[in-house]
Amino acid sequence: MPEAPRTAVDKALDLVEAVARSPHPPRLTDLAEEVGLHRATAYRVLLDLVRRGWVLRAGDRYLPGTAVLQLSSSAARNSLVALARPVLTALAGRTGMMVNLQVPETDRSRVIDVVRPDRLSMITRLMGEALPVHRFAGRLALVAALTPAERAPYLGVAEEAGHALTGPEGLLADVERTERTGFAVEYGRNEQPVASLSRAVVPQPGRPVCAVTVVGLAAEFDEARLPELRRALRDATDTLSSLLTGSAGPSGTTEGTA
Repeated sequence: MPEAPRTAVDKALDLVEAVARSPHPPRLTDLAEEVGLHRATAYRVLLDLVRRGWVLRAGDRYLPGTAVLQLSSSAARNSLVALARPVLTALAGRTGMMVNLQVPETDRSRVIDVVRPDRLSMITRLMGEALPVHRFAGRLALVAALTPAERAPYLGVAEEAGHALTGPEGLLADVERTERTGFAVEYGRNEQPVASLSRAVVPQPGRPVCAVTVVGLAAEFDEARLPELRRALRDATDTLSSLLTGSAGPSGTTEGTA
């Protein structure tokens, strides 16, 4: 059966995808060859893509445009929130705590979803806020899951804020402890009687996608209850990791497990 001719939409999407996946900004000739278009045809399509913001031209090279960057960021977060919301709701119900979802940014993390029970309405949700590593468990969990070389921007923010990095009470000790145990614990947010416990979701080593954080009153995070909270959080983050990698069944359980 003969292959159907490519439409104008096919050609445009082929070029957008080629620009987006290229390890270095490609030239027109490179793009035309990769997607199998005549150079003049590729140029005409690229002109429209540049005009609409899907591709950015810098000299004789092409980069992903602002439309691609905005769409990919918002779409990825929207998809993650939709996928994670049942997991957050179940964890909040199991623990009776507030639960939030955070994603890494350049030197902080941002809260993109929150489930808060009515009894904890006095605790700020921090929805949409960017959080530094030295004050919040979610950011600490994400930084500890990074490779040492990629931690520098986050640690720099803490150092600029006057937070000690070295010593037994320094941030590096907290990062090492979190990396070793898999859990970040924080007491006394902004000197309030609030505590939090967080674990990163890391489908691939060194590449944390998000962190799930349980937040509540500090009195409820005593040594007697922490093991229970860790188990609940581990179950939730493992479920979310399975959903992200496609290894979970229809009910959210991991394939091949009871």
